[in-house]
Order: sequence, then structure tokens, then C-alpha cells
Amino acid sequence: MHSTLREYFESLVVTVILALFGTTFVVQAFKIPTPSMEDNLLVGDHLLVNKFVYGKPDRVVDRLLPFREIRHGDIIVFKYPEDLSKNYVKRAIGLPGDRLRIVNQQVYLNGQPLQEPYTFHKAPEFRNWPLRDNFPLMKEHISRFPDYQHNKDIFDSYLYYKDHVREQEIVIPPGYYFAMGDNRDNSADSRYWGFVPRKNVVGRALIIYWSYDTDPDEHLRDSFGDRVQQFVDVFINFFRKTRWGRTFRLVR
Repeated sequence: MHSTLREYFESLVVTVILALFGTTFVVQAFKIPTPSMEDNLLVGDHLLVNKFVYGKPDRVVDRLLPFREIRHGDIIVFKYPEDLSKNYVKRAIGLPGDRLRIVNQQVYLNGQPLQEPYTFHKAPEFRNWPLRDNFPLMKEHISRFPDYQHNKDIFDSYLYYKDHVREQEIVIPPGYYFAMGDNRDNSADSRYWGFVPRKNVVGRALIIYWSYDTDPDEHLRDSFGDRVQQFVDVFINFFRKTRWGRTFRLVR
């Protein structure tokens, strides 16, 4: 009896250790909370993130293993630079040393127009917004917009990149990345809050393991009562609101 209990206990300990190892070094679950990556990733998509693929540049052991660098177009998960408790998911558009600019929604990378079949523009009636559709803009350009005086502090805070502009292009500094959402008209990304430090990158989005039809503003409702209501909703509507066609879809 004691031997059997000990075997169960040891098996449980090993399982917990393997699970902790896996979530720490290999994969991590992540839920899409906002529509910034639509229509490729939807609110309510649950992802597995490959934490192993990039490694960490500051760890000696990682230099000996077959990791690869972040590439153009990778969908990356990273800690939001202005609040490290939050994870963001965006697409890596600019890499260290790249020259980038946006003209009337067209991204130019190193002087060439970037082909982006993954992007969506859902607010065509609001074209040429500052920074969103044309980037970078310096203060003398931003100050010409009608709302500048009423939102001066907000507009001026966008000028984080002023020291990185060369000939109307932004030059991405070493160790940083420029990330943007696929839903370009509705994405808080590097255009507004700055570069993604390499050390903040958690991993690459790998696969959608479950997708559940979720309200776009659910992430704003985070009280205990809201959490209970969300749990009850899943319990009652699991089969009806699960988007089965997205289950086990690879993220591209």
C-alpha cells in the first residue's frame, strides 16, 4: 500500500515538474483579447506559443542550440514595454537595422514597398490619420492636424522615435523590433508606443488549439463577477460557440 502511494506521489511530482518545464521553456498558452490581429487571429482564439524557437540572446547555452532569429512576418508574443504584466501579439515588420516608413497605409521597408497579404483595413473612411497611415511624422507635421491643440500631450508622446529618423525613415535600433497588428486601422502597436525590446519577446505564435466566440470587449470586464459569468457562458455554450473550424489551425 505504502509502495503504491509512493509511486503515485512520485509520478505526480514528475508530471508537475515536466509541466512546469514545458510552460517555462517550451510552450505557453495565450488568449487573443482584442481584434488587433483580425482577420487572421480572432478575439477568443487560444494559442500555443513556441517559447523555444528564438531562445534568449543573453543565455550562453542558447548559443549552442539550434534556435533562429526573429524573421520578417513572424507573429510574435511579447511583454508590452509599457506594462510588463501584459502580453501582446503582433507581427514583426521591422528588424534591427531596417529602415521603415508608411505612406498612405503602404509600408516601405528598406526603400521597397512591402507586400502584406495578411493585412486588413476596416476603416477606409478615416484615411491619412497621423501616425496610423503615415509614419514617421515629426512635430512640425503633427502640429498641423486640427486636433493637435486639444490633444497636444498625446500627440507629443508619440515622438518617441524622433532620434531614430533618417531622411523621413525610421531606423530600427539594435536589439529592437517594430511590430504591427494585421488589423492596421485598429491596432495599438509600435506606431504609437515604440519598439519591442528583444528581451521582451516570449515566443512565436504556433497553433490555435481552441477558438471560442467571444465579445471584443470581454478583456475590459475583469471583476470576479465577470469572471464567473464568463465561466458559466463557456460551460453552457461550449459546443455552440466553439469555432470548430479554427481548432488546430496553424498560425501564419
